[in-house]
Amino acid sequence: MPLSRRSALGILAAFAALQALAPRKGRATQSLRIGIIGAGSQGGTVGRLWVQAGHEVLFSSRHPDELVSMTRPLGPRASVGTPRQAAAFGSVVLFAVPYDALPQLGQDLQAELRGKVVLDATNPGPGSDTALAREAMANGVGQTSAKYLPGTRLVRAFSAVDAWAVSSSAARQSGKLGVPVAGDEAEAVQVAAQLVRDSGCEPVVAGNLAAAKSFQRGGPGFRANTTAPELRRLIGLPEGK
Repeated sequence: MPLSRRSALGILAAFAALQALAPRKGRATQSLRIGIIGAGSQGGTVGRLWVQAGHEVLFSSRHPDELVSMTRPLGPRASVGTPRQAAAFGSVVLFAVPYDALPQLGQDLQAELRGKVVLDATNPGPGSDTALAREAMANGVGQTSAKYLPGTRLVRAFSAVDAWAVSSSAARQSGKLGVPVAGDEAEAVQVAAQLVRDSGCEPVVAGNLAAAKSFQRGGPGFRANTTAPELRRLIGLPEGK
């Protein structure tokens, strides 16, 4: 169920306190094991940047052998496997798959995902009229994803930016890409926010999962591909520091 306004503000306050202590650039302060389910453009780009930041990343697809040529240049911190292996490997798991695949994956991988921070970068396709797409657009993509990935600490992240924009942000020193983030648990949101920084972007915490509607398809923050201050303005957040 959606959190109250007080709970949502609590998430933002907790994040702000932790944010002041966290470095904004450079290598990751803590190396994590991350599983990526769906190593296409978005999953592959973000995963590559995480490896370069010092994380261990297992990239997965239904045909993991096809990923070897992508991961070999990344060195020993990058590996490949099946979605089940990625879910078991990571303390954090990124989903970057077609949205209609989410219910079956959530069912198949429920044991491996239980209790883990899951970053949800999935979206119903443009113009999709499946029952799942209609449910997600009516009830909120974040809350619908949480329904089909039960037992996870779900955060919407990397769902509203393009892979090229992430890659471009990582290559520059200023004007970093604002990546909207939303979740119901402050600690999971903080993990996601730090991983956004580790990818060379700047997190913009929108609030709880209900607030993720502001950057789902059709919302003002969806694929804005802009700086954090401009993204905050677009989705109606107070101006950040």
